[in-house]
Amino acid sequence: METDELSGKIIDRTLLKRMFLYTRPYKKLVGGAVLMIIAASMLQLAAPYFTKEAIDIYIKGSNPDGLYSIVFLYIGVLIATFFVQYAQSYMTQFLGQKLMYDLRSDIFGHLQKLSLSFFDKNPVGRLMTRVTSDVESLNQMFTQGVVNIFGNIFLLFGIITVMVSINLELALWTFTVIPLLFVITFVFKRKVRVAFREIRKWLAQINSYLQENITGMNIVQIFNRQKKNYQTFTEINIEHTKAHIKTVSYYAIFYPAIELVSAIALAIVLVRGGILKTEQITTYGALVAFIQYAQMFFRPISELSDKVNVLQGAIAAAERIFKLLDTKPRITNIEKHIQPGDISGRIEFRNVWFAYNNEEWVLKDINFMVPAGSSVAIVGHTGAGKTSLINLLGRQYDIQRGDILIDNRNVKEFDLRHLRRMMAMVLQDVFLFSGSIYDNIALGNPDITMDDVVDACKKVNAHPFIEKLPQKYQTVLNERGSILSMGQRQLLSFARALVVNPQILILDEATSNIDTETEILIQEAMNYLMQNRTSIIIAHRLSTIKHVSKILVFHKGSLKEMGSHNELMRQKGLYYQLYELQYKDQERIAV
Repeated sequence: METDELSGKIIDRTLLKRMFLYTRPYKKLVGGAVLMIIAASMLQLAAPYFTKEAIDIYIKGSNPDGLYSIVFLYIGVLIATFFVQYAQSYMTQFLGQKLMYDLRSDIFGHLQKLSLSFFDKNPVGRLMTRVTSDVESLNQMFTQGVVNIFGNIFLLFGIITVMVSINLELALWTFTVIPLLFVITFVFKRKVRVAFREIRKWLAQINSYLQENITGMNIVQIFNRQKKNYQTFTEINIEHTKAHIKTVSYYAIFYPAIELVSAIALAIVLVRGGILKTEQITTYGALVAFIQYAQMFFRPISELSDKVNVLQGAIAAAERIFKLLDTKPRITNIEKHIQPGDISGRIEFRNVWFAYNNEEWVLKDINFMVPAGSSVAIVGHTGAGKTSLINLLGRQYDIQRGDILIDNRNVKEFDLRHLRRMMAMVLQDVFLFSGSIYDNIALGNPDITMDDVVDACKKVNAHPFIEKLPQKYQTVLNERGSILSMGQRQLLSFARALVVNPQILILDEATSNIDTETEILIQEAMNYLMQNRTSIIIAHRLSTIKHVSKILVFHKGSLKEMGSHNELMRQKGLYYQLYELQYKDQERIAV
């Protein structure tokens, strides 16, 4: 399972470089934002200088006309600063949204390529955190962090330069507090980094547990797990809150400490500046400007500490995101894959061994062949390996040993999309997306028309109940189609399979959740579906498979028996026992 542990690096240059690769398509936007923040910094530097000039030249020289001019110029600088900062803020926010769009698209696209084994080991809630809050952290870095860090550094150096140029001695006295400032900032960064890592870890656990609890709400309520689940969630939530409170406490100490250092520096300027004024070494205007610059000096330092924290959070998020993006799909096309035209549908399993974990074998040395256009049923107790068998056919998982062949070609030779396009699967647990009935059957395939969907629904007996719905085929289903009965959802899954006209049809417990009346409709639809198609049927209800060409009986991952219904009944083996368990009592009652 993926963990939330981080490398602990304050600044990871590799990650930073990789993050900035996403800005390449928006170089002009980044350049424009940087120019705007440089312009804003220069305008901020000009304001105290105008104060100095107004006092030393125009007020001291009793020149009201010149004073009015410089006041209007000062107001003009403030107005210009407003528009420049607006443009800079708009550009950075726009850039952040563009980068979030690109990142989320990349993550979602990558998730769709990953193998099922990856999702077996990673909770959905944690993956959702990658697409949502982790991407938002990177957005904060680009909108509030990087550009503003650059602007704050430029402003800081500008302030130092101007202060030194006005009065070197007074500037040096002001800078005596910098070592104390560095100590405070260093301690703050270390403490906040640890707390922030804890926040990210517990946030991922909150999302994961919340998703699990909502998905299984039916079980939670039936088995009265509300109180226990609430306690578990509260424990996780408390840890997340504690991490946040730690961060808040560090900020509560840091900002007043910066203000205290700023006040000390200001006191130094007033005392030392007053002495210099009495010695005629400086002027009143220079002293006032110096006070303003001294106040400005600590603002970018304070903001830099905050932005470094944003940067650290972004790096933590980027580490998770790129770890996900670097996860390679286990199942991919080989270099020389093929895309054949129509296939006959002959299937063969040859010495197949499969395990989900190491060598804990789920299937052991499986050998059988299904002729093209014929039907085969797979039966066995729960855990016998039936569903694993069909997942291997479509390469949702890959086998460790042996070969799976379609038309005498290894399935690994086929293009993945082409391989899966040749098949259609009807599962026991029907998954329906939020959308219309038409959308759930066509599944976005542009080649499937409304007429195709209606025709498929008529053939599987789904058309009558759809016609009774308010919007018929445009009726919008909610999540998982809960407004429909289990039988109706199953009929839609049959229509979904039929409409793509597959060469290979797979039915996994497709009638196990169907009532008797609907089963009659389903059986009729199944007979139509299986015509001229290679069909594999997994079923617990043996009444649905008497007509198939061959029945395979699995037990604990091994193929134990093979033959028709009558042949297996005569053998009086595992199949006979299964049949007796299901129907012996019913037949006695009927007699």
